[in-house]
Amino acid sequence: MSLAAPFWPAHAQQGGAVLFQNVRIFDGKSETLSASSNVLVKGNKIEKIAPAAIATDAQTVVVDGGGRVLMPGLIDVHWHAMLIRPTPASAIGGDVGYNNLLAAAEATDTLMRGFTTVRDVGGPAFGLKQAIDDGLVTGPRIYPSGAMITVTSGHGDFRQLSELPRTIGGMLTRMEQIGGAMVADSPDEVRVRVREQLMQGASQIKLTAGGGVSSPFSPIDAVTFTEPELRAAVEAAENWGTYVVAHAFTSAAIQRSIAAGVKCIEHGFLMDDATARLIGEKGVWLSLQPLPEEMRQNLREGSVERAKADEVWPGIGRTYELAKKYKLKTAWGTDVLFSAALAQRQGAILASLVRWYTPAQALAMATGTNGELLALSGKRNPYPGKLGVIEGGALADLLLVDGNPIENIKLIEDPAKNFLVIMKDGKIHKNLVVGSKLN
Repeated sequence: MSLAAPFWPAHAQQGGAVLFQNVRIFDGKSETLSASSNVLVKGNKIEKIAPAAIATDAQTVVVDGGGRVLMPGLIDVHWHAMLIRPTPASAIGGDVGYNNLLAAAEATDTLMRGFTTVRDVGGPAFGLKQAIDDGLVTGPRIYPSGAMITVTSGHGDFRQLSELPRTIGGMLTRMEQIGGAMVADSPDEVRVRVREQLMQGASQIKLTAGGGVSSPFSPIDAVTFTEPELRAAVEAAENWGTYVVAHAFTSAAIQRSIAAGVKCIEHGFLMDDATARLIGEKGVWLSLQPLPEEMRQNLREGSVERAKADEVWPGIGRTYELAKKYKLKTAWGTDVLFSAALAQRQGAILASLVRWYTPAQALAMATGTNGELLALSGKRNPYPGKLGVIEGGALADLLLVDGNPIENIKLIEDPAKNFLVIMKDGKIHKNLVVGSKLN
């Protein structure tokens, strides 16, 4: 079938119907594709899936799949929408208006890579989310955490030494004023900062329970929040029906987080076997990222950040093996920071999971499994409905792929060529299929 670029603006499809004919379905869960099927989308949900023809009215947009693969939109659950394109210095010290415009441009590119949903785990993304939801900007669904909450000297504390000492109850620093990160050094302060993020619309709360690579004064081995401080965050979040996600590399940071009631651990690359077993026993989620080598190499040789990366990177493969060994509830994300070029490789980072998983398992992780993690937000879920799967009643975030990603996952590395249709919330944002027509 020949290709061109018939296109109906997303806003013109509000409340309309779209029929995908003759597609093989990867449903976000299975190891195999369906037989030739038809999928009817009405409004923003999948209404019907059937092997036989589906009757439609004259206003239905019909997309002839030509036997291609229809799959759910991709989900990245460790994303920083406001921190992809700026430099670290401009992210904090730059003009807020410009940084929002920069993030909006990146959001459009993110959607055009086939990522219809992201979970933002730190950054002032509330305004960007609203602009996308209101149709002012084209971009993915955003599950925002708001400002990451840290302790003095913890991961996420990007203040300079010249800004110390901190005056308790005094003026907020620039980092805090723009909503990038908030410093909290007691259970009471933690409660305030958590409630502020919830007040602004956070769907989950992000704390940094241990040291990190990118923060200059935060040793990797440091365990930051005390258990009462972590428990204060968990209690405040649970009072709102949602959960806390904790950045933690080491066993000590992970174990303390779990003891306090944290529901999702980010990274975990330096944990031991006993800690992995504990994660499984407690039913806690592990959100992993197959961090590419160039991310480490982009850090300046001899810098503190590079030394910390050299400590963390060897643990990535070992952690994936532990996740498989104990059958942990494992989510997938990228954690791209300060690199538009690396963001363009979002699909390739996902494809790199084949070091440990089959293509079908990797794709299921970035669709159906990630969708299950997003549902932990309960009533704080900004997009009620089922994400990451193709089934009746699920939200209609769909990709039509020119080829079979179950056989060749590298297809997702070139979304401009291989994603012929990108649909989010029942609206077509890209369509390169000739023969698409109003019935």
